[in-house]
Amino acid sequence: MNDDRTLALAGLVQALKLVRRIADTGQADASILATSLDSVFRIDAASPEEVYGGARNVRPGLLLLRDYLANQGDDPQLPKLALSVTQLERRFVANDAVAERVHEGILELKPKADQLGSSHPEVLTALGSLYADTVSHLRPKVMVQGNPHYLGQAGVVAEIRAILLAALRSAVLWRQLGGSAWDIFLRKRGLQQSIEGWLD
Repeated sequence: MNDDRTLALAGLVQALKLVRRIADTGQADASILATSLDSVFRIDAASPEEVYGGARNVRPGLLLLRDYLANQGDDPQLPKLALSVTQLERRFVANDAVAERVHEGILELKPKADQLGSSHPEVLTALGSLYADTVSHLRPKVMVQGNPHYLGQAGVVAEIRAILLAALRSAVLWRQLGGSAWDIFLRKRGLQQSIEGWLD
């Protein structure tokens, strides 16, 4: 059975894997970047599939999830980062003022994203600033480790913040669909079956 929650979780880990890659190498996968950032602007999507522009766009995230559930994940930082973002999501949703500012900021930026593309440098910078002005003031702070050479570059930091906003979008969606931190432990078998369903 294809569980929509699985797609949201795949969107979350896919975005965070991208964050890790950029922090380490300064490079992003263009298609994964577009999927993550497009999801930020699809506020009124009719389904989780629509949020990501189709289940195929989160295939890398589904494969990642499958590896970690089978204890074959190759990056010990990724689960820690995912836990931080799901904890942050609780604070974000509970803080009406911050959630409203983010919502308004995304709506203001949407025409530019529609015109230039969601991963255009101007849009990336604006999303990064929105995250810095709002979400980054919440606790726990999401700490990203990587190569200091890249993490010292303003453009890289803005890109990472923009993708963290996308990761938060997936975490919110996951929770809205009834997901909980216990799913990973209590629903592991169901999660694995759902992943295979989406990958077929």
